[in-house]
Amino acid sequence: MGLKAVLFDMDGTIWENPVDWAEVRAELGLGLDGLPIFQHLRRLTPEERRRGEDLLRAYEARGVEAGRPAPGAGELIEFLRQSGLVCALVTNNSRESALGVLRRHPLPFDQVFAREDVPMKPDPRAFLIPLSQLGIPPQEACVVGDSHLDLIAASRANVAEVILVAPRDWMRPLFPEGTRFHEVPNLYAAKALLAKLVHHG
Repeated sequence: MGLKAVLFDMDGTIWENPVDWAEVRAELGLGLDGLPIFQHLRRLTPEERRRGEDLLRAYEARGVEAGRPAPGAGELIEFLRQSGLVCALVTNNSRESALGVLRRHPLPFDQVFAREDVPMKPDPRAFLIPLSQLGIPPQEACVVGDSHLDLIAASRANVAEVILVAPRDWMRPLFPEGTRFHEVPNLYAAKALLAKLVHHG
């Protein structure tokens, strides 16, 4: 079966965000682990959680204002759509943040799924729910991301192909052993790889 959909992560994948999330984690007293920041915040006292969520929203807003599309993002999405594939954005960021990015730089996604819409990665439902809404089975989908969260969620969802774009070194110990994925340095290389996967299966 050929690919019919590509699910993209946002920060670090199609959006160059100058915010260093490792530093944000340190500011919040969190380690570099397999859980998203927002998930950690849910475990705090109400007061601590409010402070953490306010800080997270401020950093997300900074990422929208100071960030830019990753080189090749628009060309890659256009290529996939012209090839007949559905393209969706699936991010652990807020919907406000995701829509802010797309207002500044309208990338032609068919649908957008933020943390208000689906469980956060690494939960496999982060990808399973969008695919269900799109009417496409995981065996006919590809995830393009940059982190262990994308890899773990895609693996648990049995997504056919996973492409990681220049993952950070600190994330590598969090990759599940034996998990199959492609690694590329940038979105131009991702486009070349996807062209092979789309046209040759």
